[in-house]
Amino acid sequence: MTYPPTPDQSGQGGFQYDPYGSQPGSQPPQQPGYSPQPQQPGYSQPQQQPGYGPAPQLPPAAPGYPPPYGAPGPYGPQLPKGQAVASMVLGIVAAVFLCIPYAGGFIALVCGIIAAILGGIAMKKANQGLAGGKGMAITGLVLGIIVCAVGVFAIIALAAGMAMLGTAGTATI
Repeated sequence: MTYPPTPDQSGQGGFQYDPYGSQPGSQPPQQPGYSPQPQQPGYSQPQQQPGYGPAPQLPPAAPGYPPPYGAPGPYGPQLPKGQAVASMVLGIVAAVFLCIPYAGGFIALVCGIIAAILGGIAMKKANQGLAGGKGMAITGLVLGIIVCAVGVFAIIALAAGMAMLGTAGTATI
């Protein structure tokens, strides 16, 4: 949108100043030999300034928070965590089979023993820095131990019940 020239009180002539220079005649007349901005040379590669070192690095993130925006990701390959995953899955399967009466007890006990063994091995490797998935290894280890303890308790209770039934039939008054 163009405005008609307005008289200027400074005596430099009438013009409307357009800071973006998009309208013809909106900029003040140039005096010969005067350049409001220094002329820059053509586009070229930036020159390296002497005395400047590498770019500053971001500080490390606070524990429990994600790294700041623009921070580099973790370096190196991901550590294997297959044993930890297997331990956790077997621990969950053992806990599920523990809830099934009669038929699931043996499967639960076997899966619980394997989950506890794999969880212990995976946690040892995770502590040494050779593998990842420490949380999954702990979960598998704990579930395996709980299932084994409940399974052993159930076997003892079953044996005690069978013994009581066996002696109850032979008792005479």
